[in-house]
Amino acid sequence: MSDRWVAVLSGGLSHERDVSLRSGRRLSAALRSTGLTVTELDADHELLNRLSIERPEAVLVALHGGEGENGAIQSILELLDIPYVGTDPRACRRAWDKPTAKAELARAGLPTPEWMVLPQSTFRELGAHPVLDALVDKIGLPLMLKPVQGGSALGARVVRESAELPSAMMGAFSYGDTVLVEKLVEGTELAIGVLEDSAGPHALPAVRIEPSKGIFDYTARYTAGLTSYQAPAELPEGVARRAAELAVSAHRLLGLRDISRTDAIVDESGEVHFLEVNVSPGLTATSLMPMGIEAAGRGLGDVFDGLIERAIEGRN
Repeated sequence: MSDRWVAVLSGGLSHERDVSLRSGRRLSAALRSTGLTVTELDADHELLNRLSIERPEAVLVALHGGEGENGAIQSILELLDIPYVGTDPRACRRAWDKPTAKAELARAGLPTPEWMVLPQSTFRELGAHPVLDALVDKIGLPLMLKPVQGGSALGARVVRESAELPSAMMGAFSYGDTVLVEKLVEGTELAIGVLEDSAGPHALPAVRIEPSKGIFDYTARYTAGLTSYQAPAELPEGVARRAAELAVSAHRLLGLRDISRTDAIVDESGEVHFLEVNVSPGLTATSLMPMGIEAAGRGLGDVFDGLIERAIEGRN
């Protein structure tokens, strides 16, 4: 039990505000159950002034998308010299940009689906149809389209026919100016949480994801009953080991700290492919990180209480 006073940041102005608020409420309740005094703060125009005056002993970032994951809030906390749980600003930026993270892991020899990046300006200036035709010729079908930055699968879409590409591209562009186009790997979707302690980062049991409609989009993620989960995932021993190694490798290679979640897919041959990594995983009732924590026999409050102590001790 701890008697520290901490602040949980949630909300903000990203497309994921509602999810963030739910994550913040659940995390705050879990922390209070350990004896911590918790203040919940919205990431709005009053935040900087409140943090400067109130100065909690540590901050937990439960923001999803935008400033919560691209390093902006973490930079502010460092300017104020307030300890916080999670990854530092530079590593946040590497993880936040999906192509950057994929390139880093690909250079290390880790499997990730073939991809290309298309800015909206290229799509517009060179003409949609020539660009899309060249894209299909190069990578083939089916494809997965998603904004290069963002989370919760907002703007993500599977394309199986060339005729679906224009509308899918425009849908992804509505969430950002640049789209990541990946070769779709069919298989078993996994989420693998990573926690860090004095011995270094270690993987939590993988969570298997089975959306009823075939794609783990925003609706499937946050609507109870549309997706079934298995935690821990029942996997062959070798696949489970490779999934854990991939998640820990992503955490280390990208310089992440304290906590992360890697999303991956296992193809029919048993190879585990890296999709993306999240430095501020969702903590809602249908989120994947708490499932992995529970599958490891641990409690959400105890895990984050320990991370708070690491954050404070690391800055003293």
